[in-house]
Amino acid sequence: MDNVTFVFNYYKYPIVPVKFYYNGKETPFIDALLDSGGDFIVIPLPIAKYLGLKLKKAGSVDTAGGTTLLYKAVLSMVIGSKEKSVTYSDIQIHVSGREDIPVLLGRHPIFEDYEIIFRKKENQLILKSITP
Repeated sequence: MDNVTFVFNYYKYPIVPVKFYYNGKETPFIDALLDSGGDFIVIPLPIAKYLGLKLKKAGSVDTAGGTTLLYKAVLSMVIGSKEKSVTYSDIQIHVSGREDIPVLLGRHPIFEDYEIIFRKKENQLILKSITP
């Protein structure tokens, strides 16, 4: 990954714009919640259906909203904007059986690839790539 820094403005919650691709279909940019309490990327079922993802059962998990089924899938994801972006190709994500959750960006891979700075006073989230 090239040395890149993103600065995202947000209100109340740390939001990162993402776009998903699978088998020739793509979503528009979607606001995703940066989730330090989650291990992986989770998308709601309607997005998975729209993209036509092949889902594999992964089990059930207890969440703040109750128990839900999870599925695994592989897709590509872009973070950023039309002007500046980074693409993650063929990454494993999880799909929630619930339809009322936002897209969640857990620790893998975002927290592994970026130094994350919260500037609450300025309502900014900064992702600065970590170069090996």
